[in-house]
Amino acid sequence: MGTPIIIWNALSVCLQPDMTLIEGETGTQRSLGYVIDVGQPDGCARVWLDLDEDHTNRHLVLHGGIASLLLDSAMGATGSLTVDPAGRAPFLTVSMTTQFLAAARAGQRVTATGTVTGGGRSLLFIAGELVADDGTLIATATGVFKRVPQDKLREAAT
Repeated sequence: MGTPIIIWNALSVCLQPDMTLIEGETGTQRSLGYVIDVGQPDGCARVWLDLDEDHTNRHLVLHGGIASLLLDSAMGATGSLTVDPAGRAPFLTVSMTTQFLAAARAGQRVTATGTVTGGGRSLLFIAGELVADDGTLIATATGVFKRVPQDKLREAAT
């Protein structure tokens, strides 16, 4: 794996890692069927899901909770990419606000993308967009994410 390159600009900070897909890592991911992609050329994580009837609400459109989950996962994985080129360093969601803009339906693929917009040593500010395969912007989100300290990971492992 090559050395990650950090890209700095006024809007975002992302790493450029090698191509990597994370599939079936958690029970939630296995149940819903979404895939985390931490290897795009811009280094910003993406989460995609092919929608079926199991992902819709009683109005037959994408359930808002699932839309939020996809955004949260993409934003958290984007945070992870700032410290781990494999996108697996755990980040916690401190807060997240979601705006629902349009509906998505079964048969469509939706993709959430995270972008770091600011932050410091302990907290990152990350924005997200959820877009349908036809280009429709379904939802946006902003959030604050915190890296799980290494000593906490060691404590949890014992």
